[in-house]
Order: sequence, then structure tokens, then C-alpha cells
Amino acid sequence: MVRERYVEVAAGVRLWTERRGAPDAPALLLVMGAQAAGLGWPEELVDALAERHHVIRYDHRDTGRSSHCFDERPYRVTDLARDAVAVLDGLGVERAHLVGLSLGGMLAQLVLADHPERVLSATLMGTCALSETPYAGPDGASELPGIAPEVLEMWARPVEDHGLEAELDRRVEHWRVLGGDQLPFDAAYFRRLERRIIEHTGGYAPSTAHARADDSGMLRTAELARNKVPTLVVSGSAEPVFPPPHARHLAQVIAGARLVEVPGMGHALPPAVLGPLAEAILAHTGGARTA
Repeated sequence: MVRERYVEVAAGVRLWTERRGAPDAPALLLVMGAQAAGLGWPEELVDALAERHHVIRYDHRDTGRSSHCFDERPYRVTDLARDAVAVLDGLGVERAHLVGLSLGGMLAQLVLADHPERVLSATLMGTCALSETPYAGPDGASELPGIAPEVLEMWARPVEDHGLEAELDRRVEHWRVLGGDQLPFDAAYFRRLERRIIEHTGGYAPSTAHARADDSGMLRTAELARNKVPTLVVSGSAEPVFPPPHARHLAQVIAGARLVEVPGMGHALPPAVLGPLAEAILAHTGGARTA
């Protein structure tokens, strides 16, 4: 059974939430990336996780059906992390497993560092460490690689309104580049996904709110180094935004973190990675529950 509800996380700011799975099962909060609505989490993955969890996904501010408010009331990236905790509060959830992708992985780190008592476990993927601790590569490397040139080139292109189908074309191309080059690309799958997100949102006007949000005050070097919450770092072998050394670095700086690789995964969630990803997450949360 799917249950939708709005949660007020700040004065005049309401976030759309959706829950599925048994209400008495351990809660699992899905935290999406920048400018991404909660429906960016594929149905197949949500349903697989809901077999064992009370799964919650939600729209960040300025995405989906949640309040679009940045231009009137600018906020910080750390406020988006507070929103995640406020969603749990609003739904009466004391503790939850966190699963964060991209910016969502950074927000999950902030919650992990600032509110560890609310976190049963954390799964972080497609993200970077909020730590000043230097990287120590297996080959002696100390420099972390940057974003792939093809991603930077794509992000630099102007976004113009040429109608719904052209916008869907643009979004599909976006996922093709972010998905990397190790798995076949299913354009029809991502077109269906984005069409559903646009229908959910009620429009397709692009937003840059999260990119404009103040990102100061995010480092949590000491807090992550003394982490006691079971943490899984998922590395995608084809990740073009935060290439694999970032996942290794993240696993190094979070005390007790474990690293797993999903072969072929990039900075997207195509059908081919959903099964292995669900299996890794459920193995992690299952172990955390009995620890």
C-alpha cells in the first residue's frame, strides 16, 4: 500500500512524502540527489526494498510537489539535511536506515554526523566525502580525480524550452552521459521515468536552486572519523561524476565503513544495476538490524 503525505519542515515549507511497505517494518529513508524528485528512485528498487522495510521517499525543496521557495527564501545545503530529519519527525519515525545518492549521499553524511542517534545504518553512493582527511590510494595516489569532461560539457549546455518532447530528449541524453559507458543504455526506460516525474511535478521548468544554495559549513571530518553507525559505501565502476577513488576515500574517512562495487554502475540507476543494488542494501540493513 502506497501512502502519500505532506510534511511541514520549516515555516511555509512543505515536502511531499510517499511511504510503502509494512508500517511496523524498520524504516528506510531514500535521499535523492540535487534537483531530483523522489520519483527518481526507480519503482523496481523501491518495491524490492519495501519487501523488508517501511520505505520513505520524498521530494526535496524546489523539486516535484514540494514547496518551490528558493527565490523568495534562499537556504543552505545543510538545511536540506535538516529536512531529511524533519521528514522523519513529521512521519513519527524515531530511527531509520538512510540511503543517499549523489547530493543525497552528502546529506546522509550530515545526518550521520549530526544526528547519529536517528540512523540505523547508512548507504552512500555516487558521492564524495565531507572530510579534509587526505586520500590514500592503493597505488600511492593522493589526488582524487575530477568530473569526467563529457559530464562537464553536458552541464555547460544552455537549457532552453522547446516543448515537452525536446525536454524529454534532453533529460534522456543527460542520463546517457551520467550512466557511463559500461552498460547498454535503455533510452526508453529513462524516457518513461522522466515523463512520470514531469507528470508528478506538474511541469518541466528546470530549477537551479540546489546549485545556488550556500554549501558552506558541510565538512564533518572529526564526526565521520568517530562514526559508530554501520555504513556501506557503494562504488560504481563506471561512475563519471565521482569516479571510484572517491568511494574508496569515503570508505577510508568514515570509521567502520564497508566498500562494495556494483559493476557497470555510473551516476544513474538503470534496470541492470537495480537487482545488485537492492541486494547490497538489504544485506547491509539486515546485518545492521541484528548487530
